This record gives sequence, structure tokens and C-alpha cells, in this order.
Amino acid sequence: MAKLSVNINKIATLRNSRGGNNPDLVKVALDCERFGAEGITVHPRPDERHIRYQDVFDLKTAISTEFNIEGNCKEQKFIDLVLANKPAQVTLVPDTEGQITSNHGWDTIKHQAYLKEMVQLFQKEGIRVSIFTDPVREIIEAAQTTGTDRIELYTEYYASNYAKDPLKAITPYTQAAHTANKLGLGINAGHDLDLNNLKYFADNIPNLLEVSIGHALISDSLYLGLENTIQLYLKQL
Repeated sequence: MAKLSVNINKIATLRNSRGGNNPDLVKVALDCERFGAEGITVHPRPDERHIRYQDVFDLKTAISTEFNIEGNCKEQKFIDLVLANKPAQVTLVPDTEGQITSNHGWDTIKHQAYLKEMVQLFQKEGIRVSIFTDPVREIIEAAQTTGTDRIELYTEYYASNYAKDPLKAITPYTQAAHTANKLGLGINAGHDLDLNNLKYFADNIPNLLEVSIGHALISDSLYLGLENTIQLYLKQL
């Protein structure tokens, strides 16, 4: 079964909107683990509009499941943050400054040499590396040459088209997964996966290892409660 890593960025957004420490980010992360989450994901950005750099240090010393730090490795502060905390996994995402949310994967062909350098940097410190990618065969093949341990499939296209035509929406991801499996790459996935589309995705992606879900899961928890919501997501997997 694929692991569920809960992205807690939106909890930090809520906290920051009022100042203070309510909700308590570390307590929420610990509760997510207690409720069944198998990992915690954060995606700090330079403006610290949600996850603050200090949050990463606080979470690292508190949580007991896998810690996944996502972000743009072209920011030296991000590199330093990851190396200082040594999470189980770093996910390299090609964010641009001011970007609201991630909206594309790496061009692993164009940035092949650079990504190889970054992968080696983190792996030398015992950190598993995942590269955020679109479901394109050539992109995944180039990702494999960087030495990365895993790829994370960017699933917005799937999520946007699932209701209209599930088979059409999943096909490029199934093909991408077969490519990754042949190349020996682990497969993660994330972006706009939710209670409606997660089961179909997980059922059709061979050897899916991990999904990282934040916005939809936190939104669902407003109605369903956090513990119940995490259990429902686990059930879909």
C-alpha cells in the first residue's frame, strides 16, 4: 500500500493569518501521525507565508514518521535547511518566486547536470531524493540519469480531468509509472489528489510508494474532522 504523507502547509497558513501559535503546527503533525499518517510533508517558501524555516527544525525533533521536505533547490537557504535537518526525503520542486503553488515538474533534460549535482549533494548526507516531474517518458528517462531515488508525479492534469474521463486522465500516469518501474525509480505522487480521485489513481499506478496530500485533506477535515479524514484517505489507498 502506498504511504500517506500529510502536507501541513495549510495548517501553517491558518496559524500565520492570526499570529501566535494557534493552531500549533507541531501538535497537528503529531496528531496526524497518531491518526495514521505515515509521513509529514512541508514545503517552505522564501517568503515563509506558511511553513517557516524554524518550523522545519521544530518538526524534525518531534515527529517519528518519515519527514519529507519539498522545495526549490536553487535557493541556497533551502539547501542549507535540508542539510541541517536531514529528513528522510527531500523532494526537488522547480518553484518560481511568488508562485502560489507548484504547477509544473522539472525539465530534467535541460537541467540534467544541475539535478545530478543536487541529487549527489543530498544523497551523500543519507537523504533520499525525489524529483518532481510531469508524466512524460523522456523526462522520466532523463530523471533516472541524475541518480535520483524517486520521482514524484505531478498529478494536476489527472485531477482536473478525472471527472470527465478517468481513463484518459490516468493513461499518461500509468505509462509514466511503467517507464519508472523499468528504470528502477521509486514513484511518489501529489497535487490535487482527493477523496474522489485517489483510489482510482492508486489502483492504476503500479508500485506507487507514497502520496503527499495537503490542501484537499485539510479542507475535508473542516467538515469531517482530522482523524476521520486521515482514515478515509488511508482507506482509499
